Amino acid sequence: MSKRRLSKQQQSRIAEKQQKEIVADTEVGSGGNVASNKCNGRVISHFGHQLDVETLNTPESPRLVRCRQRANLPDLVTGDLVVWEKDTEENGIIVAVAERENMFARPDASGNVKAVAANIDIVLVVFAVLPKAFMNLIDRYLVAIHKLELEPLLVLNKSDLLNEENSTELGKMLSIYQSLGYPTYTLSALTGDGVARLEEALSGRTTVLVGQSGVGKSSLINRLGLAEMTKVGELSEGKYKGTHKTTTARLYHLNNCDVIDSPGIREFNLGQLSQQQLLRGFRELQDFAGACKFRDCSHQSEPGCAIREAVKRGEVFPERLESYLRILRMMENP
Repeated sequence: MSKRRLSKQQQSRIAEKQQKEIVADTEVGSGGNVASNKCNGRVISHFGHQLDVETLNTPESPRLVRCRQRANLPDLVTGDLVVWEKDTEENGIIVAVAERENMFARPDASGNVKAVAANIDIVLVVFAVLPKAFMNLIDRYLVAIHKLELEPLLVLNKSDLLNEENSTELGKMLSIYQSLGYPTYTLSALTGDGVARLEEALSGRTTVLVGQSGVGKSSLINRLGLAEMTKVGELSEGKYKGTHKTTTARLYHLNNCDVIDSPGIREFNLGQLSQQQLLRGFRELQDFAGACKFRDCSHQSEPGCAIREAVKRGEVFPERLESYLRILRMMENP
């Protein structure tokens, strides 16, 4: 016997009933926290006090609901799992949020740490042939990712622009990161070359894209492809191509994975960070630092510096030590 198909009106009534049951059955702790399995929505993007929430745990296809949040809740970011209820005919109100598994954050203009995305598996650091890629900027991202205990992937985009002048320098930089154990990918979002290999690494996972303005993060999302079932925000591929400038973090469901596109930046500062925290972000330097003659060694000119000795022996790349020292100087003289 075939299963009876419900009308849209019946589906809507069932979804509304389930939503009320979730809200009624939710035990809200301090700060509005609930268990993730009690949540009926995920924050897709936010615009000041307004948030787009994707519906979860409903017989209907996922849809976006424009919501506001209760005043007692902390600031929410893309990827947060929430409990929402109907506020008006078209809009909702977020009444609770699940504790985050993790988050990616960066300092704002005032030096305060600002969360960008929550509940992610990978931080995809995108750089490009143009604008020119600098190891020091990539290293700052890696320090922040290491501090947050997240998994980084490094992607060099715009491989179609590689030539005799730039390929040697970029190839050396990539080989350094590869030898340190960081997964690296070289591809072109424009031509599609190399994208399939990255797709395999991202499959079934939630990834946040970070990088300078102009490196092609949005173009990479276009190339990876939007899944049909997730045109929840009435986002069409045609509308999204070419002119998109990301102003707020937004989650996109792609064919095989979820990707959060974050606003591009020109600089990435680390904010309040100790020298030891910085050093831990350079994992090969950390391995040698404990063998320095002086406990407070700055690894610049002191005798008996194990890191500088490792550089001489070819066990540490001089470019990485210089990058570390440059960041340290920036921290000491902001």
